[in-house]
Parts: sequence; C-alpha cells; structure tokens
Amino acid sequence: MGKSLRRALLAGAVVIGASASVPLVQANAATACATAWSATSVYVKDNSASQNGHNYTAKWWTQNESPDTHSGQWDVWIDNGVCGGTTTPTTAPTTAPTTAPTTTPPTTTPTTAPTTTPPTGGKNVVGYFAEWGVYGRNYHVKNLVTSGSAAKLTHILYAFGNTTGGQCSIGDSYADYDRAYSAAESVDGVADTWDTGALRGSFNQLRKLKKQYPNLKVIWSFGGWTWSGGFTQAAANPTAFANSCYNLVKDSRWSDVFDGIDIDWEYPNACGLSCDASGPAAYNNVITALRNKFGSSFLVTSAISADGSNGGKLDVADYASGIAKLNLVFPMTYDYFGAFAAQGPTAPHSPLTSYTGIPTAGFYSDAAIQKLKSKGVPANKILLGIGFYGRGWTGVTQAAPGGSATGAAPGTYEAGIEDYKVLKNSCPATGTVGGTAYAYCGSNWWSYDTPSTIAGKMTYAKNQGLGGAFFWEFSGDTSNGELISAIKGNL
Repeated sequence: MGKSLRRALLAGAVVIGASASVPLVQANAATACATAWSATSVYVKDNSASQNGHNYTAKWWTQNESPDTHSGQWDVWIDNGVCGGTTTPTTAPTTAPTTAPTTTPPTTTPTTAPTTTPPTGGKNVVGYFAEWGVYGRNYHVKNLVTSGSAAKLTHILYAFGNTTGGQCSIGDSYADYDRAYSAAESVDGVADTWDTGALRGSFNQLRKLKKQYPNLKVIWSFGGWTWSGGFTQAAANPTAFANSCYNLVKDSRWSDVFDGIDIDWEYPNACGLSCDASGPAAYNNVITALRNKFGSSFLVTSAISADGSNGGKLDVADYASGIAKLNLVFPMTYDYFGAFAAQGPTAPHSPLTSYTGIPTAGFYSDAAIQKLKSKGVPANKILLGIGFYGRGWTGVTQAAPGGSATGAAPGTYEAGIEDYKVLKNSCPATGTVGGTAYAYCGSNWWSYDTPSTIAGKMTYAKNQGLGGAFFWEFSGDTSNGELISAIKGNL
C-alpha cells in the first residue's frame, strides 16, 4: 500500500462509541455479592462486580473483559473470593441504589447521561481535519461552516500530533496555535490577537467552532502513516507515553478545545512506513494506559487497520482487548489498492464488498467489519471509513477493473491521488464495482466514492448496526459538502 502522508489512514479504523457507566455496588467484607458483572458496562479502578459466585474488583478501566477469565496477576480484575449473594452488607448504603437489583445489571438509563454518549438514536459522523491543509490546500476551520459540514458532524479528528520518541508532541506549532487569523478568515469574524498568552491557529478556530456548535466534539489524533514509528517506543513504556499525551492534550492553553484523544498506529506488530515488533499485547497496553490516565469520561478512540485477510494486520495484534477500552474505533476501509502498485492491476481503493477478480482476498470493507465482529467488537463502536478522494493509474487501456498500467495518474498534490471535488468533473464515474465507483477517461483510471455509492455504504452501515461513518478528509469534498451530505442524509 502507499507510503504517503495523504495515506495517513491506510486501511485502518477508529473507535468512538461510549457505553454508559452504571452505578456499582462496592464489594464488602461480609462476602455479599456485588452487582453482577455486565459485558456492556464500564468499570473503573476500585469498582466491584460479581460473577459465578465470586466478587471482583477492577484495577483499571475495563469493559467486556470477563472477571472469570481476566483475574490473573497481570489482568484487570482482582478475585476477592467467594461471595454469598444474599448476605446483608455490614454497612448499608446511605441511599439505596435506584437502578439495580443485586444479581442483574441495571436496565434503566443513568440519571445523568455520560458525556461521551451520542444523541439518542443518532449515528456518529466523524471527519478528519488535516493539520497541513491550511497551507497549499487553503482549507481552514471556517470552511467547515461555509460548506455546511459543521452542522452535520458529531466529531472532528484533528490530524496529527507527533509520537516521535514515544511521547505525544505538537505536529506543527504554527498551524496548530500560532498562525494569526484575520477577521475575514475567522469562524466568528473576530481577528486573532498578539496579546500575551492568546491562542491562535487552528486550535483557536476549533474553540470558536465549538462555541457555535456546542454538541460538536473535537478529538486530537496522534500518529498516522508518517508518525507511527514512535508507537514502538510508546509500547515499551505505555505509562510514560500516556502521561506525555495527557500533559499535552490537557495543556491549559487549549485544554477546553479537546474532548478526546485518538491513536492512529500504523501498525501494531506489523509494518507500515516502519515495522513494529512490540508483540500482540502492545496495542492493548498502550490503549489501557491512555484510558487509565484520561479516565472514563474522556473520549479515547483509534483508527485501525482494515485488513480483512486471514492472518493479516487485524490478526497479529490483540485489537479486541484494546477496542474494549475505546469509545469508537475507525477501521480505515480505504487505500486497499492504488498506484503504489504502479503497473496495476487497476482496482478500487475502497471496495465495500468483494468482486470477481479482486487482487487480494480480504481487502474490502465488509471483510474487515465481519472480522472485527467475530473478535467480539460491538458493532455500534465500529464506524465505516469513506475516502473523500480517488486513487488512479495512467497508461490504462481498458475501462473495467483489472487492467495493467504504466504508473500513477497525475494528481494536484501527489501522483496517484486526487480529490473528489476535482475528479467529479475531470473524470466522472463510468461504472461501479464492489459497491464503489470507478472512472475511465483517456488513459487514466480512477476509483472513488460518489454521493450514490456513499448512500449504498450508509445503508450497509445501518444494516450492520454500525455506529456511523468517518471520512478522510474534509478538503476533498465540494465547497457545499456533497459527500458529507450523502453520509449524514443516508445514516
């Protein structure tokens, strides 16, 4: 697969769907059984639960990790021994729990909804804002307003922070917090100032955007294709990594801007731009450390591989245990094929389903979704990934997929890649395959999603019970937001 900055989300995924924390009865010395463990409940340090006649206490944040099988020395639960189930607590609570019988998980909604829960019945619509887009692309936070995109979003992923040296650090200080925006460029029509301590750059614009759209959540994404190498060092000391991320994200200059942190590690125990050999447990260890540090009310999400092949990237790391601690996960269901294989065969970069002649088995969205489900990942945590760009070849002599090529088709910013907003006019779609579109014009062959194919993918997402959709990235859309409208309108 390609090795460019634009491929920051190569065939991967991100997690953002929060489960409600439920009130839990603490275990007591009289061996009364605590509230029965529930796979869907969130437990934090010192919360108690019972299972199969034993009481357990959580050592750190956990969800969907059975106390029966996760109570070893290095596991999340402490086994406190046999409990009787009906023994009266030696010290009664001052007020009786309003929700829970002692042996079954609560079925009523908590009186105060967790801050991470999306609107009732709503689907997540999550978009990547590329840090570097403010330069050549001239795409700024205000464009989210003028395009109508901001009103359709639930979350923005700000990409990317750096991980070099196993520490979270600023990716581009000028773009992030130093560039001065004029009144005309600013979200609220007020120019930035040079007052001591004043926040500028995209961070300040995001702050202003959140004031206009108070339900919008902003998540700072770390890593990506270029900066994933630091995760190997992070995995060697997850606690130190988590501490560095907390100190950066919670910096008083911009702590109000961010509602979450996202980990885009390409790829744990596998190769991306660089190779990682940290072992299958490394991903879970890093995510666990972040969850412990940031607590249960802060969003922790992740973009992950979308390799659905047998023995592929999703099989060489323990994604399921890590995802259990996430709010949402973003499998990067795009960049499967492209002109990083310069001679082809031509193939769509974001097929939803397989098709006759697909170059690699398991390299399509549904294969990744089903693999994640088979590993126990809840469907409502999984978002389907959409690319707002196409990948293409030149020197192609046939319209149908599977043709040979001589190299990458010309692109505005990088050969082999072009924005949807350009391709819809320069090389309109001529066919569909695997649930996505392709276009043959002259000797160039491109694949990309259109409003029509996105509608079909959103129907799939609903039928699969997924938590919504995410996309890379805003600047590839039209000035009036055709693609995000197709996502929002069909979820």
